[in-house]
Amino acid sequence: MLYIKNAEIYTPHKVIKKGNILIGGSRISKILDRPLPKLPPGTKILDVKGKIACPGFIDVHLQGAGGYDFLDATPLAVWEISRTLARFGTTSYLATTVFKNGKNPHIDVIVRSQELGVGSQGAQLLGIHLEGPFVNPKKKGMIRLNGIKDCSLTSLNKILKITKGKLRMMTIAPELNGAMEIIKRLKKKKIIASFGHSDATVEETKKGIEAGVTHATHIFNAMRQFHHREPGPLGAIFLDDRVSVQLISDGVHIHPEVIKLIVRLKGVENIVLITDSMSSLGLPDGKYVYDGWEYESRNGACRYKDGTLIGTSLPLNRMVQQMVKFGGVNLTKALQMATINPAKVLGVDTRKGSIEEGKDADLVIMDKECNIFMTLISGNIVYSKSPLGR
Repeated sequence: MLYIKNAEIYTPHKVIKKGNILIGGSRISKILDRPLPKLPPGTKILDVKGKIACPGFIDVHLQGAGGYDFLDATPLAVWEISRTLARFGTTSYLATTVFKNGKNPHIDVIVRSQELGVGSQGAQLLGIHLEGPFVNPKKKGMIRLNGIKDCSLTSLNKILKITKGKLRMMTIAPELNGAMEIIKRLKKKKIIASFGHSDATVEETKKGIEAGVTHATHIFNAMRQFHHREPGPLGAIFLDDRVSVQLISDGVHIHPEVIKLIVRLKGVENIVLITDSMSSLGLPDGKYVYDGWEYESRNGACRYKDGTLIGTSLPLNRMVQQMVKFGGVNLTKALQMATINPAKVLGVDTRKGSIEEGKDADLVIMDKECNIFMTLISGNIVYSKSPLGR
């Protein structure tokens, strides 16, 4: 067993000053606001000396990290991405990638990695998020044309066969011919249909929501923009509480004032922080390659040579920090957007996303500036910056 003492614990209900957490195996056994009088024999004691203990972060949208991306199609890539994410407090994630016309060895590797537990010493792989292939070429962003297909149930069935039950989310443009049938099938399969890479009107977006869209991929980015005579997808998404939104809170993808507006319109409970990270996450500024195209990572933002913004190099702990800075919310609310909110979207909130007795012991030890000192997954310390004392 592991006993974490002298922690500032962020629970769903309150912040416990000088709290203590007892972990038994992979689960949280007890949460206490006073020292446990007697510890079970053989319990390891970890004194975090007043640092914050919060739930592990959950990222539903990232392409890579640590010099690797999922298109590398190797178990090593998944392993290193998972290890890198854990360094920054992410304990669970969806492998985000594209489905190409032709062979998709990278998807086979992701599926096998999840089945075999590759990356078990880092963040836990919860499944696949496909951006496409049923997206609008007008709003393709970083998606290459060979990753875009016409909507058909035949193509979807092929995807479902290849992903072997590991597909958890698909970004789709509802205005495309045949998209409604795809969305309905995804809903039936309990796969999250996420609006994105779309040029839909407000009415087309509403139809998509009625068919089963419940989420929106990197809100404002790669979608038709708001106009007072044609509000587009944003007019529908912001007014419908059934739809949660992914938010990149770096201050580059979305202006800080717009971040505040999103909080005002959607509410804290309907916002999911994401990184949309590339292979350059955790690495210095410089030039890297994604899907055969060179991009530059600078000050946390990633762009192709033509200036197209394609993602970030910022980890989720920095997105939480920036959300406090730009979003006008406190740390408790910012953490909610990176923990329990994505857990609810994925349907894993009964075991992840918050510090509660009986839940998975996925924990982060950090300071108020969101600097990570330790990451625990299923009760195991998978990253430690330095000994915190005993």
